[in-house]
Formats: sequence, structure tokens, C-alpha cells
Amino acid sequence: MRFGLFVPQGWRHDLVGIEPADQWRAMSDLAVYADQGQWESIWVYDHFHTVPVATEEATHEAWTLMAAFAASTSRVRLGQMCTCMGYRNPAYLAKVAATVDIISGGRAEMGIGAGWYEHEWKAYGYGFPTAGKRLARLREGLEIMRQAWTTGTATLDGEHYQVDGAIVRPLPLQQGGPPMWVAGGGEKVTLRIAAEYAKYTNFAGDPETFDAKSELLRQHCADAGTDFDAIIRSANYNTIIAATEAEVSAKIDVIEARVIPYLGEAEAAEFVADYRSGNELGVGTPEQLVERFTDMAARGMGYQIHYFPEAAYDRSGIELFEREVMPALA
Repeated sequence: MRFGLFVPQGWRHDLVGIEPADQWRAMSDLAVYADQGQWESIWVYDHFHTVPVATEEATHEAWTLMAAFAASTSRVRLGQMCTCMGYRNPAYLAKVAATVDIISGGRAEMGIGAGWYEHEWKAYGYGFPTAGKRLARLREGLEIMRQAWTTGTATLDGEHYQVDGAIVRPLPLQQGGPPMWVAGGGEKVTLRIAAEYAKYTNFAGDPETFDAKSELLRQHCADAGTDFDAIIRSANYNTIIAATEAEVSAKIDVIEARVIPYLGEAEAAEFVADYRSGNELGVGTPEQLVERFTDMAARGMGYQIHYFPEAAYDRSGIELFEREVMPALA
């Protein structure tokens, strides 16, 4: 199993109470910590407005952070889970990613998807196209990026994007460009796009859904003539870990109390409801997590990306995960 770590950027109210002038230090310190440790990669989300509701709390921009992390780390790979194709012209995005790849010495990943957060789409003036149109943009954008990163130019007269000899030089350091992570489990279109373009997929990480999506991906690969076994399947996990279940519960209490001033009591309770439900595979003791994730590895999962809600305030969960879970799954 390979492991990535989300760096808090505010999107999930995970920098609240930290002054804006100090938020970069909170993010960069964790990135450097990961860079010096066991994590293969660090990740951010590509969103502009907070969840579960849009508030005026910070949400730092993903690709700006990519460039900053590229310059402030030396080993970890740099990913987004996931870049929304509709938020940037794909030729421009290819240029941005190529620059980040060069700054980082060839450590950029390209997590990419069709996008879903209607509130921020409309707020930023992007409208909110149908799912079919968003997915069509994803396919056209991936073709533009593939051309740009392999030939240095891109030309496409598509339904949604038109580029005519867009020059993307210098090329990324990684041959063929940053590896593509196609995120989402849409059965008819997204997984078919993944079969054609992805080196990695990212979809739901519960056993039943993971098995079902994996089998559909296998079928799409057979139809596309691509190698299913060459695609590394991943999932994201919300992770709260402590030595005992009582300590896990206490950590959730702290998270809930932290967001109450910003969300209100009812919304804060809903915010942590999944953590309390017992349905989150990443919430529990080290022994519980090892058992669950060993099972996921047996099902063919090769990569996990972990989000620790308290990461900007308390690294004890990350450190415990490093000591007792990662070695058992390595």
C-alpha cells in the first residue's frame, strides 16, 4: 500500500481559528513534515468555497499551493483531489502543471475530474452545465493535456474547448506529463474515461462499492484495449485514530467543538456524524484500521490518501498512523 496525506487548506473548516497570516505556515509546516517522513505524496482539494456550507472562512487555491509546495519540499509528490476541469482552460492548466512539475523536479500529479460543487460553480460565473457536458469537457480537456505534454503543442476543435497550436513549453520533466488520476466512480462515462487516460483512479473506498467500481473499470479497459492491471486504484479516507475507541470519540468531540462557532450546533453535529457512525473505515484504533485496510489491499487497492481533520492543530493521529498502521500495510 502507498500513502498520501491531505494538507489542510481551509475547505473543510480545518484552518478555523488560525489567523490568515499564519495559515501558510500551518500548511507548509505539515508539508515539510510529510516531506521528511514516510508519506509518498501530499494533496489538496480544488475548491473555492467551504463545505458543508459556504462560509467566509479560508479556502486556499489548489494550484497556487502546488507551486508553493513544489518550492518548499524536495521529495513528496504533489497532488490535487481533484482538479475540476471546468474551472480552468485545459491548455492553460497543462501549462500550469508543466511549470509546477519543473519547479518540483518532476513531482507533480494531475488529479482531475468533472466537478460537482454547484454553489461555487455558479458563484464564480461558470454556470453549472449538466453532468453530461461536464464529463464531455473532462474528456476533451484530457486530450488537450495529453497532446500538450507529449508534443509541446495542442490543437482541438471540440464541442467545449477549441485550441489551435497552443504551445506548452518547456515540457514537464516527467515523460508524458504528470500522471493522470481520474477521480469519480461514474459507471458509464467517468470509468470509461479512466480506462482510456488514467494511470490512477480514485473512487469510493468501502469494500462493496470498491469491488463494483473495480469490476466496471475492468470491463471498460477490455473495451478500450487498455491494461486494467496497470491502473492503480485509490481511495480517500477521513481518518481519526487513537489508541482506544474512547480517545477516538474524544477527538471527534474536539473537532465538533472547534467548528460550532462557524457552523452552529446543528450543522456541526451533522459535520461529524459520519465520524461517529462507525461507517468511516479510517476512524478507529490502529488495530481496527489495519484490519480494514488489509482487506482493501486484498481487494486490489494500491493507494490511500488520508485526511486527518485535526491536522493543523494536532499531529498525534498522523504520528500514530505512521507508527502502527503504515508499517503493517507496507
